[in-house]
Amino acid sequence: MADDRFARTAGRMAALQDERAAALADRVRTFLAARGDEHALDVGCGAGALALALAPIVADVVGVDRVPELLALGRGRAPANVTFVEGDAEALTFADASFDLVGTLRTLHHVQHPERVLAELARVCRPGGRVLVIDQIAPADPLEALALDRFERARDPGHARLLPESDLRQLFEANGLTLLRDRRDEEQRALDAYLDLAGCEGEARARAVALAPHGADRCAATLAWYLLERR
Repeated sequence: MADDRFARTAGRMAALQDERAAALADRVRTFLAARGDEHALDVGCGAGALALALAPIVADVVGVDRVPELLALGRGRAPANVTFVEGDAEALTFADASFDLVGTLRTLHHVQHPERVLAELARVCRPGGRVLVIDQIAPADPLEALALDRFERARDPGHARLLPESDLRQLFEANGLTLLRDRRDEEQRALDAYLDLAGCEGEARARAVALAPHGADRCAATLAWYLLERR
């Protein structure tokens, strides 16, 4: 069901990606401070937002996703040092320690088992390599988090659960990942445009509007960035 949603809305997602591309590339470059010779992997790449942001600052990038329609859009935008392959973020086909830099952008809240994805990110990263995790996080208040997840699931059947900061840090530690630095971006989203992005229409749209935590015309989100080192 989630893959169907992403296939149906692939064009909208790619258009938004293009609008944000320059800003994302600038933030990634500043946050990572890459050497330039890294072999990188973008897990849950979608249409390649992170892979394309990494391309100018690393040697090469592989993007992995389950949705062929998104991968096709990524290939149409990719420079020569970026390739896209179909695959499962919870069971990557790459050997241990295959990459110097492994990243994922806005993926963990879409998967049923984020702990498996983080374990795979760590597994395919070489010791001393870097892992970049960027995702929306849950509010610290459990009731606020529950309300936000209800809204997100009403809006998007591909949504699973937002993880709070504490859960993410436990998963990092459990997988031998040492936090080097982090940052937060506060996003304000126009509600109608956010619903359109997920193809949310009809009765589902009415339910999502009714559940929107911040009122009927906007929604807020906290996007967390983590740069980690594989021990």
